Amino acid sequence: MCGIFGYWDRSRRALDDAALAEMGRQLAHRGPDDAGVWHQPQRGVAVGNRRLSIIDLAHGHQPFVSDDGRVAVVQNGEIFNYVELAQELRREGVALRTASDTEVILRLYEREGIACLDKLNGMFAIAIDDARADALYLARDRIGVKPLYVADDGERAVFASELKAILPWTAARRGLEGIDLEAVHHYLSFNYIPAPWTIWQGVRHVMPGTWMKFTRAGVETRRWWNLAAQREADQEFGAWAEEFLAILEDATRIRLRADVPWGAFLSGGVDSSTIVALMARHVQQPVRTFCIGFADPRFDESVFAAEAARRFGCRHTSEIAELNMLDRWPQVLRHLDQPHGDASFMPTLRVSELAARHVKVVLTGDGGDELFAGYDKYADYFARAEVGALDDDAFRRSYFDSISLFSPDAKLGLYTEAMARQVGGIDSFRSAALPWFEQAGHFDRLNQALYLDMQLLLSGNNLVKPDRMGMAVSIEARTPFLDWRMMEFAFRSRGATKLHGGDKKHWYKRAVAPLIGQDLAYRRKQMFTVPIGEWFRGESHGWLAQTLRGSALLRRLFRPEPIEAMLAAHRDGTANHTRELRALAALALWSAPFAA
Repeated sequence: MCGIFGYWDRSRRALDDAALAEMGRQLAHRGPDDAGVWHQPQRGVAVGNRRLSIIDLAHGHQPFVSDDGRVAVVQNGEIFNYVELAQELRREGVALRTASDTEVILRLYEREGIACLDKLNGMFAIAIDDARADALYLARDRIGVKPLYVADDGERAVFASELKAILPWTAARRGLEGIDLEAVHHYLSFNYIPAPWTIWQGVRHVMPGTWMKFTRAGVETRRWWNLAAQREADQEFGAWAEEFLAILEDATRIRLRADVPWGAFLSGGVDSSTIVALMARHVQQPVRTFCIGFADPRFDESVFAAEAARRFGCRHTSEIAELNMLDRWPQVLRHLDQPHGDASFMPTLRVSELAARHVKVVLTGDGGDELFAGYDKYADYFARAEVGALDDDAFRRSYFDSISLFSPDAKLGLYTEAMARQVGGIDSFRSAALPWFEQAGHFDRLNQALYLDMQLLLSGNNLVKPDRMGMAVSIEARTPFLDWRMMEFAFRSRGATKLHGGDKKHWYKRAVAPLIGQDLAYRRKQMFTVPIGEWFRGESHGWLAQTLRGSALLRRLFRPEPIEAMLAAHRDGTANHTRELRALAALALWSAPFAA
């Protein structure tokens, strides 16, 4: 786990070393253990790294540079099958000087070029300066576990793992004038900004499963992995369960490779309990597990986590946390670099802080809900009688509407005249969702919905959570469910194996019940969140109203009347506007430093 950064200038204009050092400093929390830069000022290119040392602590310094000095590689993340790849390289006569997974990337690239990405099983964002081709490659893992952003003005491309390391070195305007209003428009539909947009004009994601090649002539972008290439097939439950467990166990096993202390987040839910049970099979010592609880039993999972920890013989650490975490929200948003309306970032930061006192790596259950239909929204939507009668176009629009925060009409009613003129004609469904649906049209309808969430919700919000909150305290989060073998297996599985008669994760829970027990397998899902809607109605209503009314950005973009109406209706209990008010508050809090 690290942070990477650098630039490519088509006219060979060098960025000064002080600027590169500052880019690295902005990412120091991602990599507090080491730093390195490969700078070729005569070519106008640099690749840099801030390192959190996890594998080969003594010899893993980045960048890794080829023997002839013509290729330099940095990465953020881990290649979990690096042991097998290193063995393959040695059998072919390649000399490896370290036990680092980053050296494996370098040696594979030297032999196979950018096609080597297909061999990597991991979570990664990679930058490769190849002087032989006079080109810079940026590549991102299959589903976007690791972040990577780029700003390219046609002359200079600047890239980094976080937005804060990019903005000072681009032509993009900063402050309120530089905000991408289309991104805000989409944010109000999704509760996060969907890729490729970011909050800043001219700054975009390197998309998951994609590489970009920068040359003097321009940029080439190619998708190197596509989840939609899968085709659903029928299976009997016994064969399905055997394959599911075999893949997940091996995915967990290879994610235990680390030269530092490791553990797991454990909530006592089916996903984290399954991962911890599989971890326990492959280690001699008790698994270190971490959980936070709350005094309010409606939001407290610690009793279930303790039950799971006892079952699997874990060395468990749990703390009762303060319930009202609103004072942590500005800190969370600073680490996110963008507005997110998801309140669960706050408790995720809190449990990350707890784990960071003891370990540098944690395994998590992230991805299980999006792959196997674990959220109530899937059961609720597909239980609607009218859904089965919809044609394909109507289904896609209907599902999008069901997950949207503000409807198109509600957004237009919120906007000032100036905002409406700029973005009112943009359809978030057609711009951000429909292209993904069109790729997934051969899947059954549940898998189409899951595919959309894999591409947008997962990389746009749910994976941002463990990455940024873990990196805020310098720990690495690993996600066995997002091993490429499991993702492809899940989308070869028909929707009926995932949701049946309202039973979410239908075959998955049957498969793991003998491993984790019936109680944990079939425990009702409890969201890892806090009762922010209740605070908005009671103790924190005044704070919320002041935050929204005092925001320069909100005054610029939105009419005050609909906001005041939502505040009053929510306070009085005549409507529940928790999600809408939460999203607006996040936007206000995120933008406050830029309006100062």
